[in-house]
Amino acid sequence: MDPVVATLVILVLAVIAFVSNRVPIGVVAIGVALALFFTGVLTLPEALAGFGDPTVLFIAALFVVSESLDATGVTAWAGQQVIGRAGTKRTRLVVVIAVLVAVLSALISINGAVAALLPLVVLVAARAGLASSKLLLPLAFAASAGSLLLLTGTPVNILVSDFAAAAGGRAFGFFEFALAGIPVVAGTVTIVLLAGRLIPERTGALMPVDLVRHARLLRQQYAVTLDTGTLLGPVTGVTEVVVAPRSPLIGTHVCAGMTTPDGDLVVLGARRGDEQLTGPEILVQAGDALLLQGTWDDLSRHSHDSGVLVVDDPARLRRSVPLGRGAKRAIGILIVMIALLATGLVPPAAVALLAACALVVTRTVTVSQAYHSIPWSTVVLIAGMIPMSTAFISTGTADLVAEWMLSFLGGTGPHAALLALCVLAVVLGQLISNTATVLIVAPIAIAIAQSLDLSVQPFMMALTVAGAASFLTPIATPANLMVMEPAGLRFGDYWRFGLPLVLFFLAVSVLWVPLIWPF
Repeated sequence: MDPVVATLVILVLAVIAFVSNRVPIGVVAIGVALALFFTGVLTLPEALAGFGDPTVLFIAALFVVSESLDATGVTAWAGQQVIGRAGTKRTRLVVVIAVLVAVLSALISINGAVAALLPLVVLVAARAGLASSKLLLPLAFAASAGSLLLLTGTPVNILVSDFAAAAGGRAFGFFEFALAGIPVVAGTVTIVLLAGRLIPERTGALMPVDLVRHARLLRQQYAVTLDTGTLLGPVTGVTEVVVAPRSPLIGTHVCAGMTTPDGDLVVLGARRGDEQLTGPEILVQAGDALLLQGTWDDLSRHSHDSGVLVVDDPARLRRSVPLGRGAKRAIGILIVMIALLATGLVPPAAVALLAACALVVTRTVTVSQAYHSIPWSTVVLIAGMIPMSTAFISTGTADLVAEWMLSFLGGTGPHAALLALCVLAVVLGQLISNTATVLIVAPIAIAIAQSLDLSVQPFMMALTVAGAASFLTPIATPANLMVMEPAGLRFGDYWRFGLPLVLFFLAVSVLWVPLIWPF
């Protein structure tokens, strides 16, 4: 089969598989790499080169850094400090939430920022008497805008920077993205305020844990004399467990104040249904609830013990405690990482890997946390789709598609070509991940820039902005899906509010970007 035809057929099949959502994206990506090898388009080393690409390692290591800020309560602390001072007026809350999530997205990724702030925003909405949808949809959309502020905001930023350098241009600087990101964030906040009426007033069924109320309730139900801060602090916490049927704990005696056999946890109290159990000793029965106290690490470890069912996952509660153990180390390592990335003294992949290793060595995160923090489906997606970009370039497919687009556009000029590319990226970005979209469209953009003898920089930056405009469907980004249930949103709610933002992002891509990065 002709290499160009094979490449296009594999691409079409991959897009269909992505859109169908019936095949895991990691399997699709690996299938793309293998298909390119078995059809003879690429050699085996070329087809598997993405799995050793420095960009992939850079992105994977950044997720570990994001986990450290989330797990140690740095993100929760920032959210409480900022949103807690915003009051209850919708306008001020929207501005504060949007700016905060934008900044956090630039540092710890879109999904990490939204996941960290979502519970707090739901609570704030309830206390302010607002429908949670009025704050959560702006939260997700502002996070996408904020990803354009720094190199670390999204894998797409890293990919387009590498594409630009490989195509004869230059890599973008760490803070250079802000030249497009700041106007995008400012415009997004403005549109959210002006078009807020397009967001339906809905409230989801999910209500996150309010730590203060949660601790107060536990004190009342178990008659605990410890104050709230002692119950849920940076180092120690509490968790409820229910004695499961056939548990080895059935028939044992416990009392308030005793420690578990290994000495890790302390029993603070016990309940049987609505009855609080008191007395010098309590005979444990199936279904009894026990309140246990210990360090967060011990609570997390013992929550997986056989014979007990955990009511509230200690790991989830721990993330809501501001500035927990290791927070200072996480902040310090983040600052050093940003400084090295900004100066360019060390290659980005090496910087991120050093930061991830430092977090593990200093025990800011455990090895298990580090592995689990990496969304391997995203890593495999990027590694598997990089060979598709390679095939687009090496087989001349990108040049062919570029010729088709230019012949269709005629002699309308670079702005029209840029608009066509950005519209293509926006359409694909509503159906498949923006990372996969950029890996597909970037080679075409490079071919068009070279055909027109133009700089590749505006094409790559415009593609980044357009790739972030994933607002029309809940499946466009994981962040969109995260807020769907808590906000009570429906599929059609996204495009009604997202369409003005998409048009704004396209305008920035085509009109603003070439002013900063000339053709």
